[in-house]
Amino acid sequence: MDVIIVTGLSGAGKSQAINCIEDLGYYCIDNMPPALIKDFMDLIMRDRVAIDKAAFVVDIRGGEFFDDLKVSLSELKNTGMKFKVMFLEASNEILIRRFNETRRTHPLAFAGNTLEGITEERKRLEEIRKISDYIIDTSNMKTAQLSEEIKKLLKSGQGEANFTISIQSFGYKNGIPLDADMVFDMRFIPNPFYLKSMKKLTGNNKKVSSYVMKFPETMEFLDTVHTMINKLIPLYIREGKFHLVIAIGCTGGQHRSVTIANELSERFMEEGKRVITVHRDL
Repeated sequence: MDVIIVTGLSGAGKSQAINCIEDLGYYCIDNMPPALIKDFMDLIMRDRVAIDKAAFVVDIRGGEFFDDLKVSLSELKNTGMKFKVMFLEASNEILIRRFNETRRTHPLAFAGNTLEGITEERKRLEEIRKISDYIIDTSNMKTAQLSEEIKKLLKSGQGEANFTISIQSFGYKNGIPLDADMVFDMRFIPNPFYLKSMKKLTGNNKKVSSYVMKFPETMEFLDTVHTMINKLIPLYIREGKFHLVIAIGCTGGQHRSVTIANELSERFMEEGKRVITVHRDL
């Protein structure tokens, strides 16, 4: 049986995700207590119910039940049952905006502070995120784009076509992204910030990107990292990892890191790889 466990941050799009998965023919159950997943699967097998694909949404709404998720997944794995965990997330800014727009309260924002609720939820979900097979950042996705992403994931099977590279630019002054698998420091490249004509521009501007890319060390860095990651992807897949987060940093996250993140993303996309590009600090 094909089983998908959908989890992630509140407001990240789990409802839209389960709707898409249901359209793909999965039997879907929302807000399922993790401890009952095994019982449900046993019931299907015992009564020989004609269900060959099932998906469960498990999230923080389950309260104390949710704390059993990791244990429940381990028990499922011990029975030999094959399943995939799909984790949805988004940036703090986007999540706050979504809660404000819908006028809903974050389930962990007990004092009405949405950011505190999101921060606490990230902490609780940290271990689950690490063992997830698919991680989808919905920050810059519309519903149709999320549906298309899920369809690609569930229909493409295993292999490089199913591997996602998330490339994030960031500024060191605002801290290193906590979810990064690899972190690269671009502060060895001359800083356009100190040039009056480019100070208020970003790496998305052609003038800034041309300046950053004109240095030989920039091209050498890109060639080296691009080659290294391509060699590592099959090894990650062999170990069951299908999502890689690469963080590209500079001082403020405005110029050099943005340019390099864009250039690296473009290289991978030209090869047909699935790439998500996020400029955290713009």
